[in-house]
Amino acid sequence: MHIFAYITWNPSPDIFDLGFYALRWYSVLFLCGFVLSFIILKERFKKEHLNPYLLEKLTIYVVLGTLVGARLGHCLFYDWDYYSKHIAEIFLPFQFSPKLKITGYQGLASHGGGIGIFVALFLYNQRYKKYVNLLWIMDQLALVVPLAGCCIRLGNLLNSEIIGKATDVSWAFIFVQDDGIPRHPAQLYEALSYLSIFIILNLLAHYRPSKKGFLLGMFLILIFSARFLLEFVKADQSDFEANMALNMGQLLSIPFVLAGLVLIIIKRSKPHEPLTQSY
Repeated sequence: MHIFAYITWNPSPDIFDLGFYALRWYSVLFLCGFVLSFIILKERFKKEHLNPYLLEKLTIYVVLGTLVGARLGHCLFYDWDYYSKHIAEIFLPFQFSPKLKITGYQGLASHGGGIGIFVALFLYNQRYKKYVNLLWIMDQLALVVPLAGCCIRLGNLLNSEIIGKATDVSWAFIFVQDDGIPRHPAQLYEALSYLSIFIILNLLAHYRPSKKGFLLGMFLILIFSARFLLEFVKADQSDFEANMALNMGQLLSIPFVLAGLVLIIIKRSKPHEPLTQSY
């Protein structure tokens, strides 16, 4: 197929660059994901007459859990060969060799972010479990995390990163900042998948009230099944994945899907739980 049938993709990743500081589209979209999630959750908490203080604290726990988990996930799962020799760079936004350079935290892994959120929710529950039910909290997060994921993948698209495999489909993107080869716009596929899952889960929550944990189970199944399937059209994120039958993203997705299936099966046989005590 002639090259002009493809979509040439070469946006600047920066909204503006002052030399000493650059505001990137990825950062703005990452923040938008959290802001939109907070707005939606605020209405959910209000509907259940829960104190906004609980949501404010939950937001702090989830944001920190996401960032720490995503950073550690990238360093441990995808680039340990490098970071095992540069431990300080896991935690500090600097590159120390061959010369000191401010890099920011380049490299976040969604599976690590997911694990980080679960750890953060465990810690949150230790402090606030007498005020709100943990499974109810997880169900509410399941309603908004896909929207945040959509925003993040759009940020990846504007960064021309996490690209797809080479292809000749007419909607292929030529990522000028990468290698100029027509490729699947894997970031866009993933963003649209997450947006669809966001709509599906919110329709289920509205039209099909269910036991606590059901939405979480559906979220785990849908999100990580989509991730598993989309990995077939994504370029490998690390060189060590080249000869693997299933890449790291797929291997990490399987336990989440299984956990979702188990949760739905268990919740079908469990009685209803109280939502919360007054705060």
